[in-house]
Amino acid sequence: MAEIQLAIEGKDAIAATEALLAIPGISGDYRVNTKAPEREAVVATVATIVGIVGGSIAIAEQIRKWYQEYKAAQSGKRIEKVLIVGRNGRRILLEDATLEEIRQILES
Repeated sequence: MAEIQLAIEGKDAIAATEALLAIPGISGDYRVNTKAPEREAVVATVATIVGIVGGSIAIAEQIRKWYQEYKAAQSGKRIEKVLIVGRNGRRILLEDATLEEIRQILES
């Protein structure tokens, strides 16, 4: 498993990032991006996933579910956008990503 990075933006980016890294089967860490644009109430984090235990399709489903919950603000917390960057440099916004596209990035 190669390192995968996720850039997460929104006022609840830190909480969302912590929830992402708490998903069983995902291990990694994050840092707050201090070079993020200075917009009111926007925080940006960069999470690095260094290990995935279990099938990549199952993890892709969990990532997609996590994103949908935070995007819809069902948890009372909100994020604006999430960008996944694979080890080969491939980038994809989670907004329109399919499970297959997420799986491909996790496996590349």
